[in-house]
Amino acid sequence: MTGTADGLTRFSINQMTVKQLSLPELTETCVRLGVPGVGLWREPVQAYGVEAAARLVRDAGLAVTTLCRGGFLTAVDPVLRKEALDDNRGAIDEAAALGTDTLVLVSGGLPDGDKDLRGARERIADALAELAPYGARQGVRLAIEPLHPMFASDRCVVSTLDQALDLAERFPADQVGVAVDTYHIWWDDRAPAAVARAAERIFTFQLADWITPLPAGVLNGRGQIGDGAIDMRAWRERVDAAGYTGAIEVELFNDELWARDGVELLTEVTRRYLAHAL
Repeated sequence: MTGTADGLTRFSINQMTVKQLSLPELTETCVRLGVPGVGLWREPVQAYGVEAAARLVRDAGLAVTTLCRGGFLTAVDPVLRKEALDDNRGAIDEAAALGTDTLVLVSGGLPDGDKDLRGARERIADALAELAPYGARQGVRLAIEPLHPMFASDRCVVSTLDQALDLAERFPADQVGVAVDTYHIWWDDRAPAAVARAAERIFTFQLADWITPLPAGVLNGRGQIGDGAIDMRAWRERVDAAGYTGAIEVELFNDELWARDGVELLTEVTRRYLAHAL
């Protein structure tokens, strides 16, 4: 892709976007296309081996922009709470081993039979009070990702960027921040002001489009950028205006895209990024 290298300086491909590619295939394709960064996921990294994955990516000259994911911190049961905290400490260790300073958190939904959203968010804050100092010692920041409200009951009681910031601002700005993901916040007319409020707490910026109608499984409904309702360039300009200068990840969950050839898809994603985000 000649003539595009400068435009790809901040581009990162989230591993889940092209999950049909093995980690070696992903790194090889990134190098060939001039993609400088990758956002990794714990499950495929664990399957490959954390140290082996770190070595593979490092030797390819790629930056690991984020690790997904930690979180699920809303349990009431003490045993489940301890398991979650232990798992998140493990995720922080993995992030440090991979050479990324950012662990993305999906906070967790309501426990079975629980209807107390505020109480669930307070349990997240309690968990962050334990995890943030641990992350700081490892050089890993925690990025709270708000998810679209349709996921509030089962996946994430943090639904808006303001709610994520209300949690993050209880902690030092170099320890706890937010993930800004267009798919999850584009609908919220308060989100542009929240981006400005976030300033130094924006730890990662992710792109995915909102397509209509959504596929049957909304979890895997993230559209290719440029195919939906979201103005990617406007959101990129907002985070830039807030002072964010870091990587811009494309993170897509979509069964139709996963059925395609992974190299072809990554090539297309790269072109869409250049056309719609810059």
